[in-house]
Amino acid sequence: MVKAQKTTRKQVSRPVWAEVDLSNLTYNLHAIRKFVNPSEEKRKTPRKILSIVKGNGYGHGGPQVAKALEKAGSDWFGVTCTDEGIEVRKAGVRKPVLILTGFVPGEETRLIEHNLTPVIHRLEQLAILERAAKRRGSKKGVSFHLKIDTGMNRLGILPEEIEIFAAQLAKLKHLELGGIFTHFASSEVFSNTHTGQQTREQEERFHAAVEKLRTFGIDPGIVHLANSAAIVTRPETWADMVRPGAILYGYHPGYDPVEKRSEIEARLPLKPVMSLFTKIISLRDVGEGVGVGYNETFVAKRPSRIAILAAGYGDGLHRSLGNRGSVLVRGKRAPIVGIISMDVTMIDVTDVPDAAIGDTVTIYGTDGAERHPAHLVARSIGTVTSDLLCMVSKRVPRIYL
Repeated sequence: MVKAQKTTRKQVSRPVWAEVDLSNLTYNLHAIRKFVNPSEEKRKTPRKILSIVKGNGYGHGGPQVAKALEKAGSDWFGVTCTDEGIEVRKAGVRKPVLILTGFVPGEETRLIEHNLTPVIHRLEQLAILERAAKRRGSKKGVSFHLKIDTGMNRLGILPEEIEIFAAQLAKLKHLELGGIFTHFASSEVFSNTHTGQQTREQEERFHAAVEKLRTFGIDPGIVHLANSAAIVTRPETWADMVRPGAILYGYHPGYDPVEKRSEIEARLPLKPVMSLFTKIISLRDVGEGVGVGYNETFVAKRPSRIAILAAGYGDGLHRSLGNRGSVLVRGKRAPIVGIISMDVTMIDVTDVPDAAIGDTVTIYGTDGAERHPAHLVARSIGTVTSDLLCMVSKRVPRIYL
């Protein structure tokens, strides 16, 4: 009998990938920590950083970036739900993890088992959590954070419910209030409008609620308000802990008015963390007057060279970039043409005459001296950067640098 030889076969995958620069992620975390702990303030206890890693870490890979951020010194982590929290725990993260949107009945046992910190945003959740904590049988109470709705009108107990909350908490022996927070609706807006004044009004309602809680002899624990925009622009909201999201990944929110953006962004320089790449998998010449793609929404106005990319909206290219967006090929911009398909995208490389099959194409990121940042791509189609980043699907491999 002839023994079969083993051969080593290189893993080949579809040519679309994202590169996540963990050194840039660490840089942003350290820059934020330094920014919210100015030396002249001389605080006894430095402000904590709660890194938002929900939505698969804004598309960067939630468990992976959480692990890197813990190593870099993040104090807390924020996720949307219990399942996201468990994934972060499975990655080996040991620091506190806050479940920002609370829990639904049935999740509370798993939440406690994995040492995740729940958020209470409805009064009836207290009794549910108390029962689960009692079943656990630990002498130490289960810690939770209380969310106050100060004007977002989304999640949180109302300020006028503080007295009821205090009365209920006093009867519960297995729960401990570890923190209190709210979420701003418009902290990036500075226009002379009601929306521009909303953050100040929310601050006032929140601090009044905290003081009322103290009158009932309840320590609020860690007080936190500031999201990304407030971190950069509203130092009065920094409190005990801040919650950076988009700025962790290298992008400022779209401050309003637009004229303020350059000045505000210069206060806290950031480095983009993720770049998205694909490759040209086919090339074809089309004549003047010939349509390309679904419904012929692009018709060539001249003899054109069309390249097909191995990435579509199923990978993370926003479908609305069709006939509007562009990519970088050999350091030059090439327009996206036609409707973006689920798995492929067409671009016009007529003005990139040396473009060839196998060329790397930058959907957003850096190509030589050229930069194609995700936030400008997002603004060009009227959306936010987080929308673009979170669209990068799980079928796109992340390479951690």
